[in-house]
Amino acid sequence: MTEVKREVFGQMPQAEGGGVVEKFILKSDSMKVEILSLGCIIAALETKGRDGEFSDVVLGFDTLEGYMRKHPYFGATVGRVANRIAKGRFTVDGKEYQLLLNNGPNSLHGGARGFDKVLWSPQVLPNGVCFFRLSPDGEEGYPGDLKVWVTYTLSGGELAINYRAQTSKTTPINLTNHAYFNLAGQGSQDIYNHEISIEADSYLPVDETKIPTGEVAAVQGTSFDLRQPVELGKHLQKFHLDGFDHNFCLQQAQARCLVARARHPPTGRTMEVHTTQPGIQFYTGNNLDGSLRGKGAVAYPKHSAFCLETQNWPDAVNKPHFPSVLLRPGEEYNHTTWLVFNAA
Repeated sequence: MTEVKREVFGQMPQAEGGGVVEKFILKSDSMKVEILSLGCIIAALETKGRDGEFSDVVLGFDTLEGYMRKHPYFGATVGRVANRIAKGRFTVDGKEYQLLLNNGPNSLHGGARGFDKVLWSPQVLPNGVCFFRLSPDGEEGYPGDLKVWVTYTLSGGELAINYRAQTSKTTPINLTNHAYFNLAGQGSQDIYNHEISIEADSYLPVDETKIPTGEVAAVQGTSFDLRQPVELGKHLQKFHLDGFDHNFCLQQAQARCLVARARHPPTGRTMEVHTTQPGIQFYTGNNLDGSLRGKGAVAYPKHSAFCLETQNWPDAVNKPHFPSVLLRPGEEYNHTTWLVFNAA
């Protein structure tokens, strides 16, 4: 059985359009998840270790003020297009569109005011919550009125996130959740003792601005071969890596596939990622620098969390040989990601 409760989390500033931000608490016998109507943000995710004790394993803030300040998309649903679009430019049906550049020379995670920074309309379900919004034609430079639904449902130790969308004009769309995880518990210093595996035979090399070069490279014999679990700290040392911020290419299946696994041996916590998406961005919190203070006023230093963002491939709108990122009128965008937690 899943319990669902709602409460007021805060009030948006008038400058941001005002409005009440609600928090939805989904609770099963083995997990508790808190989700905000602002940006569909996963604000907390508590799960048991092998000792039976609950810990919150996602980074974030205790108050709305934290989320209103600049932060690296903690827990948020990002869109209309997650990840990077080169030079913020793309052409659809012969028309060129120019987006705001908010990541060096590129557009990142939907622009200046993406899906992470807006209020969504909630509907409580028996085992979760469904959020809806209409992204109007021209919002952040994107074409078409886009109706979007993001649904969270909790069953035992499994959190499912379903994304649906319909458009009035052909538009690129790529939705993901940007939760930062530390299975030792948020506020722990690093993720070096986590074991990570990703079911991918290839990955996308990137240029110095993190845009894929267009090559689809085999992981075999490289630092990107994570098909067998690696202990993260030792792996980064062995290959002299600053960290990961790369798309791993998954099997092109519309069916549910197990694509990644993270394990924290000291607590026994494991997290499996299952998805219908063609890619997953593995990011090791390289840009965290200790300047942000999160829940309990704890500083979040470099490598204190990881993200496993299920997605289409970055800059796919400009790379015809990548899986198509375009949604056309009359079609429906529909993807699901499942996060499965247990302790052993």
